[in-house]
Amino acid sequence: MRVEDFLRTSARRLPDKEALTAGGRRFAYGELDRLSDRLAAALASRGLKRGERVVLFMDNAWETVVAIFAVLKAGGVFCPVNPSTKAAKLAFILTDSEAAAILTLARLAPVAAEAMAGAPSVRFALAAGGSTAGFDDFEAAIADAPLGPLAFAGIEIDLAMLVYTSGSTGFPKGVMMTHQNVDAAATSITTYLENTEVDVILNVLPVSFDYGLYQVLMAMKVGARLVLEKSFAFPRAVLDKAIAERVTGLPLVPTMASLILQMKDIVPGQFPDLRYVTNTAAALPPAHIRALRDLFAGATLYSMYGLTECKRCTYLPPAELERRPGSVGVAIPGTEAFVVGEDGKEVPRGETGELVIRGPHVMKGYWRNEAANAKALRQGPFPWEKVLYTGDLFRRDAEGFLYFVARKDDIIKTRGEKVSPKEVETALYALDGIAAAAVIGVPDGVLGMALKAVVALRPGAALSERDVIRHCAQSLEDFMVPKLVEFRDTLPTSENGKVDRRQIAEEMEAAR
Repeated sequence: MRVEDFLRTSARRLPDKEALTAGGRRFAYGELDRLSDRLAAALASRGLKRGERVVLFMDNAWETVVAIFAVLKAGGVFCPVNPSTKAAKLAFILTDSEAAAILTLARLAPVAAEAMAGAPSVRFALAAGGSTAGFDDFEAAIADAPLGPLAFAGIEIDLAMLVYTSGSTGFPKGVMMTHQNVDAAATSITTYLENTEVDVILNVLPVSFDYGLYQVLMAMKVGARLVLEKSFAFPRAVLDKAIAERVTGLPLVPTMASLILQMKDIVPGQFPDLRYVTNTAAALPPAHIRALRDLFAGATLYSMYGLTECKRCTYLPPAELERRPGSVGVAIPGTEAFVVGEDGKEVPRGETGELVIRGPHVMKGYWRNEAANAKALRQGPFPWEKVLYTGDLFRRDAEGFLYFVARKDDIIKTRGEKVSPKEVETALYALDGIAAAAVIGVPDGVLGMALKAVVALRPGAALSERDVIRHCAQSLEDFMVPKLVEFRDTLPTSENGKVDRRQIAEEMEAAR
């Protein structure tokens, strides 16, 4: 199925059912389908051709949802970009993707205009939310769109989206996902989450981030209702909205979980309609898993792992959560996951190696980046396929359940031993009072690299460096105990909600 048919099929089946709540407005499936049809016609009338890329430089707004499906209906490929992106990076994405158009919001138009000045491929631009010089009006384009059937958009093996993800070289890489890729991932995830049209999904995650984006796509696929909020900047207001809208599904990232668990006025029983909570981006510390299960009593908690290059890799069946709180589970339905050594062969259970993913959700590759493709997509078990080497280190227990160890390039070598920052951070989160933590390596004349814990405390908590080190010494091997501890009010986070360990390291390097 092509992705725009998620919306079309639900609109035919449930034309009057509410599909989207966003920005104080409510849209039925039929209305959302008609709006995206008209915008698709407007894009086509401006010369958008099949396969051309359209950058969506927008936040979590109803216009973004309409734009996603309109681009696809017009035969284009949508490219979501985080609204906090600066002009230089946006210009790189526009140029690298050879984007034909950019759709944005009036408040973001100055950044978009600056970026467009260095991107000659962009032929037209639309802005929503107000008149903006140099941009066609989004709402007027919909209202004035020519009526009539849309041209043939394409088939399932065509690209649906190009999602740029951070690269180790400093330049983002465009992940190519076809309609088949997206459909396979969305079908698998909605299967194990048991999503149906009665679900009400609250999404505060950026739609430019694949975890947030798929909340839109999966809701439209099953005919659920999506409650779209701008962000989690005001947690109490968002959670009040969840109660008022009778939300059944709540996707989280670890930083959101940490904020929720610090809120003293959130108590068990306040969310009677909540059916499930999901987490990805980074594994939740076991201590947070236990606290969330107590807080959201009656809701099922899904611990998951994924990356942009295949959307979702694994999920932990909820029945296993008590026995394996540190595990991210098994391969999602319809896919395979295995752990290999440097020689590409599976390692014995209990040993650490690189996670490899096989399935219909694996990307087609990085946009015009053969060097990166050769590293990530390699020959699989069968001669007709390529599989995804994730660059993440995992181990598998005796029963086949997977445990994240570290990014391959995050491993810190100290005292001749290899240390996973994630393992030390898990120990730190088990100490009452720690809200956020990151472990990095700093140069040391004796150790080579010394472990440094950078932590933020919960309000009212009082911990010393000695308290932190003593706690770690009780649960970790000697070489894994941080030598240094730095306290901060907050820790920086990346676009997808993870504590940004790399930014912390770069800040320290600049300060030396």
